[in-house]
Amino acid sequence: MTKIKIALCQMNVVDNKSENIKKANFMISQSIEKNADFIVLPEMFNCPYSNDKFIEYCEKEESSVTLLEISKLAQRNNVYILAGSIPEKEDDRLYNTSYLFDKTGKIIAKHRKMHLFDIDVKGKITFRESDVLTAGNKFTIADTEFGKVGIGICYDIRFPELARIMAQEGALILFYPGAFNMTTGPAHWELLFKSRALDNQVYCVGVAPALNKDASYHSFGHSIITSPWGDIITEAREKEELIISEIDLSEIKKIREELPLLKNKREDLYEIIKK
Repeated sequence: MTKIKIALCQMNVVDNKSENIKKANFMISQSIEKNADFIVLPEMFNCPYSNDKFIEYCEKEESSVTLLEISKLAQRNNVYILAGSIPEKEDDRLYNTSYLFDKTGKIIAKHRKMHLFDIDVKGKITFRESDVLTAGNKFTIADTEFGKVGIGICYDIRFPELARIMAQEGALILFYPGAFNMTTGPAHWELLFKSRALDNQVYCVGVAPALNKDASYHSFGHSIITSPWGDIITEAREKEELIISEIDLSEIKKIREELPLLKNKREDLYEIIKK
């Protein structure tokens, strides 16, 4: 199976966990009605993007009401669901964690955001995830019936080494649930997704929360899929929106034969390796 229908659930996240889970449920159900094969939720889809809310909304994996609901939906509808990310608590640490569920509702991959979002753009935005979150330290590549996929979260996309390692490990699609803001989003969102796809000749998928002007953090939205040729296949705007888009994995082989970047890199001079 080379053709996959991917659902981008750009949902409006509010300061109410149960309402966010209901909205995720609703958008997943809509995706099922439109025959999606792989459904993707945004970064921090059950929680406002704010350090104090990460603490308030955090859940332990084994008792998470959010993950239980997503697992049931994946199993009931026989579909893959990438549960964007949630604030995960383990012992006394918090992580920004994404979970991939297979068609049986089983967690088959778990990615903890490796690069924490600590920025200070003078006069525009300051944010420090590291004040409350701990960075993950594992690469995340999962086997699916469509082939291997790689998972990063938001700020992770800015580090090309991570994308290259996932591609070297055989990932054909790189997923980055993300919540870029109204400063970095217009400047870099499209550029980064096009670049990571083009660099590695893979598909890249980014799913963001919709812009909520009542929230303290304003998400750029613009959920996106980019092709191994570096084209934008589909892109949302800022508002809440569900997009179903089909990709064809056979394009990867075709493009890599036409433009053999991965074969032509000078591994006699340099290489990127996992420790």
